[in-house]
Parts: sequence; structure tokens; C-alpha cells
Amino acid sequence: QVQLVESGGGLVQAGGSLRLSCAAYGSILSINDMGWYRQAPGKQRELVADITSGGSTEYADSVKGRFTISRDNAKKMVYLQMGSLKPEDTAVYYCKMIITTVGGLDYQYWGQGTQVTVSS
Repeated sequence: QVQLVESGGGLVQAGGSLRLSCAAYGSILSINDMGWYRQAPGKQRELVADITSGGSTEYADSVKGRFTISRDNAKKMVYLQMGSLKPEDTAVYYCKMIITTVGGLDYQYWGQGTQVTVSS
């Protein structure tokens, strides 16, 4: 059994910053890709940022230069540092991890989501 727990969302003014965190708990052998996605009302869920086990990163064009994804393998955590926030960044943010369980199989897990609201 694996669970992802997110924290760090909230209400912030445009131009401000927030840091999201996501921790993995359970029977984990290793964690491969980690990522952050977001879903705004009436829109599809979209990739925000991704980081591989080797540390390679990928960002949506809309957040490049403003957001930074990082990971701490020892703590089984992924972070999203968000800066220069805009009202259009308002969404529910979800973390996702590809995890190899102690049974040796890979599964995709999602966090419960955390609301980020940016006021103008």
C-alpha cells in the first residue's frame, strides 16, 4: 500500500510564491519519475513539471522560468517551488509518482490534490 500526501497549497497574491511538497509512504522499493500536474475548473489535467530519477526535468511552457521542481530521494519527496504566480496558475495541483513496490512491480500513484489560488 502506497500513499502520496501533498501540502503547501493556499491563497497568494499575483507575483507571490508558494512551495508545494509531496511525500510518499508505504512499501516502496524505489521511485522513478516524479511530477506535478494541475487541473483548473473546466479544463483537463495538464503536466506542470516532471523530474526523472536521474534528475532530468521537464516543464510546461507556461511555467518555465517561474517554477522549479526538485526531489529528495532519501525522504521520498518531490517539491514544486512556484514563483511570479499569475491568476492563471489557479488550479488543483496533484503530484504523481511512478513507484517500484517491494513486490518488484511499477505502479502510478497520485496525490489527493492541493488547491492553489492566485488573486489578482
